[in-house]
Amino acid sequence: MENLSKLKKIKISKNSFKKIPETPGIYIFWKENFPIYIGKSVNLKNRLNSYLSLKLGPKTYEMVNESESVSYLKVFSELESLLLESNLIHNFKPKFNVISKDDKHALYIKITKGKYPQVLTSRKDGDFGPFPSSGNVKIILKLIRKIFPFSEHKLGKRPCLYSHIGLCNPCPNFVESIKNEQEKDILIKSYKNNIKNIKLILSRKFNILRKTLEKKMITLSKEEKFEKASQVRDQIKALDYITQPKLSDDLYLKNPNLREDINYKEIEGLKKILNLKKLNRIECFDIAHLSGSYTTASMVVFIKGEAEKEYYRHFKVRQKNGSSDFDSMKEVSRRRIKHLKDWGKPDLIIVDGGLLQIKAFKINVPIVGIAKNPDRLIFSDGRKLILNGLTLHFLQRIRNESHRFARRYHHLLIKKNLLN
Repeated sequence: MENLSKLKKIKISKNSFKKIPETPGIYIFWKENFPIYIGKSVNLKNRLNSYLSLKLGPKTYEMVNESESVSYLKVFSELESLLLESNLIHNFKPKFNVISKDDKHALYIKITKGKYPQVLTSRKDGDFGPFPSSGNVKIILKLIRKIFPFSEHKLGKRPCLYSHIGLCNPCPNFVESIKNEQEKDILIKSYKNNIKNIKLILSRKFNILRKTLEKKMITLSKEEKFEKASQVRDQIKALDYITQPKLSDDLYLKNPNLREDINYKEIEGLKKILNLKKLNRIECFDIAHLSGSYTTASMVVFIKGEAEKEYYRHFKVRQKNGSSDFDSMKEVSRRRIKHLKDWGKPDLIIVDGGLLQIKAFKINVPIVGIAKNPDRLIFSDGRKLILNGLTLHFLQRIRNESHRFARRYHHLLIKKNLLN
């Protein structure tokens, strides 16, 4: 409680909320020195401004009316905010979160015992939680299930529906139908290993899980089981994507500026690698298309390590050879150069791709590319550098945001065409 109460408290008003960042995080409403509500959001600024609306429900209105101030903590991802929110509510039991729980909005995640543990949700109790809404639990389990499939059904005679789309794999129903005991034992062990990994994620022990997976991947490679090794590699990549850097609750509470401090180290590390004196504004570009159709590009902007969404831009690519990332990037480059004065000039441009995409961008600004499998930095002279640690996470975060923004516009164009 002592560390939580040390957080900077902001007056609840439109003017004070203007300075709140548009990042994932946790927010806390206070009455005197007691937290009365803890929530999470993928966009702190938008979420907190929504509490100034005149159309609040009775309980929300009562909570805001009773609050004297608000604090916030920035985190790195949606999953981080969901788990941190749950931990803080569990530890501090704020008044209005408890009301929500009594009103049957809160859920727990429960992992059953037995030969094939199931991952279920529960209103009464569980191994992880409480989570303030069923929506939060669904998001968490959806993210996890794509990496480590699990069962939520009792034993039956046929493989379940989810087994056909890889979300219940190995399916206990299928495993039980196998007559070869040795093969059966291998699959049971595989299923229980998935459950073990899920427990590590829900306990926020991401580093332990990642090291375990890396060790397993190296062992499989040495045994020349390359297909299985590549599957573990894909799990590591997916884990990195949904988690990003993860830190303990205590670190967040002891240092409310923790994310800013980490951003500073990320930027300084990248400046050193690229030999740049200034690295204030970074722009990242990505191309999205469907077999050359509905080609779009994104420009995301990070200033001092933070995403600044008001400067984001979409491009509807006009050139005919839409399947050519080189030609598409070349067009985006021409259009970007026209706006150097009104949009501002970046200190660094990152393109999602390799040397070909770098050469397509004709602008007098340092340019690097991010290539995949493994994620590595590509320089304009052809040099390659495999990264790790904070610098890698920083570049992945920028690249992933660029990819998300490009796909968003791409899907919008497809949807519009289908409707027409």
